[in-house]
Amino acid sequence: MAKSNRRAFLAKGPAAVAVAATAAAATAVGAAPAEAAPQAAGEKPVKKVLWNNGKRPEKQALFSPAVTYGNLLFISGIGAHFEGDIKAHTKHVLDEVQKKLEAAGSSMEKVLKVNVYLNDLKDYAGMNEEFLGRFGPDPGVRTTVACAGGIPGNSLVEIDCIAYI
Repeated sequence: MAKSNRRAFLAKGPAAVAVAATAAAATAVGAAPAEAAPQAAGEKPVKKVLWNNGKRPEKQALFSPAVTYGNLLFISGIGAHFEGDIKAHTKHVLDEVQKKLEAAGSSMEKVLKVNVYLNDLKDYAGMNEEFLGRFGPDPGVRTTVACAGGIPGNSLVEIDCIAYI
């Protein structure tokens, strides 16, 4: 996020930044800023669930994989469910996060907030080696915690995020 957008975020909050950033991005690629907004001025934002493969599951879902609300995009936690070390798991998870962001019209550089959940705090340095630089030169804010009892699915790391579109 550009420094001016970070200042706007601090002054006006995330929704204002998301609208301004989306309008700026649309202008940069030649679209009119009004086309970037998912709703007209004064209308309430609409929640939209982005299902995997574009299809709602047959059974009631426990959670949604991704949700948009206005110009904000929420990606649910993604883990790595295979044998490997923290670096392999982190790379896989970040690659999957990137795919979901791009499929929804966002990018790693548009991430505002990241939560990292580690199975073991001893993996912090290895996770950071893979994490460094993945969110561009001005990454969003991040919280990292080690989960008591582990991460479901035996993943060494799980990551979720909030971005703007």
